[in-house]
Amino acid sequence: MDLDLAVSFHRDINIVSTVLSERIMESTPAKLNFGKSLLVPSVQELAKEHLTNIPARYVHSEQESPAICAGASVPTVPVIDLQKLISGDSMNSELQKLHSACQEWGFLQVINHGVTSSLLEDFKREVIKLFSLPMEEKKKLWQQEDSLEGFGQAFVFSEEQKLDWSDMFAIFTLPPHIRKADLFQKLPSNLRDTMEAYCKEIKSLAMIILNQLAKALRMDEKEIRELFSDAMQSMRMNYYPPCPEPDRAIGLSPHSDADALTILFQLNETEGLQVRKDGTWVPIKQLPNALIVNIGDMMEIVSNGVYKSIEHRATVNSNEERLSVATFYHMNLDSELGPAHSLIGPHNPAIFRRVPVQKYLQDYFARKLDGKSYVDFMKERREG
Repeated sequence: MDLDLAVSFHRDINIVSTVLSERIMESTPAKLNFGKSLLVPSVQELAKEHLTNIPARYVHSEQESPAICAGASVPTVPVIDLQKLISGDSMNSELQKLHSACQEWGFLQVINHGVTSSLLEDFKREVIKLFSLPMEEKKKLWQQEDSLEGFGQAFVFSEEQKLDWSDMFAIFTLPPHIRKADLFQKLPSNLRDTMEAYCKEIKSLAMIILNQLAKALRMDEKEIRELFSDAMQSMRMNYYPPCPEPDRAIGLSPHSDADALTILFQLNETEGLQVRKDGTWVPIKQLPNALIVNIGDMMEIVSNGVYKSIEHRATVNSNEERLSVATFYHMNLDSELGPAHSLIGPHNPAIFRRVPVQKYLQDYFARKLDGKSYVDFMKERREG
């Protein structure tokens, strides 16, 4: 090869290499980061000190804790049988039941959901082991200052802010390319493997429910698939230690979820989840082998307000610990959040604004938990 040809050849190779590198960078997402939270002490460790009074920073006023509905008149969350929903003679009636539950409650319990009891037991065991790790091991999995993932708390933005009486372990699970690889590699291998199986089962369940919701809404099935085909999934594992003053503390502040669907797996029988129904806090008692599902803000927006995300909170117990895993199912990160195009028109105008999903999530995680304030912020403001 003569000198001119060699120079030309290497120039062409460099051009091709540069173009390929640019395309790879374009197709490879930047490091996922929806915000950060101030680092806080472990409540689990604090609870081991056998306090008689909780520190002032964990004390919540009575105004933040309305009276709980009690007695025989407590309303119960609708129960949906997934097998009846997807096959058999009861499909239409079960679909109508699901539709009504999402309109009136925003919360439901799902039975016959297809997630095997053996997988649930395996996952339960590994999550309990995670929270039982010595503090020195937990520190290796603690939140970094620039991330919400790991052990800690979320939505803490000032040193004066009231704190929840709980520890969490948060992690992004799907799609695989958004995972924080170094955090995954530090997890105990049994937890990592079991979580992998669990998050795939929950994705399948979420997609079945979303497809049924689209059917009930008379939404274009292609549109729901495009919005959720490569959806983001994250998990929040929760540990609520016994609290010496449960009436003055809160396990998780009242809020609605940012996602489309949340699927909650409660690991023990200690009650604590409550939903705000008609202005009153209603306790949810999980049925055996059931999973609790709630509508998130995204689904309220996609349905153009037909379905409602509902405020919920977690209370704490003076004697018993409580553990749960909430799996959040969001829309595709590269999609746009707004009312489904197939649901709006001249006679049904959009009541929510449109925004890129990534911006929506970044803004959500930059705000303190405060009821349904963020979904209210997403509503269109019209003059006159």
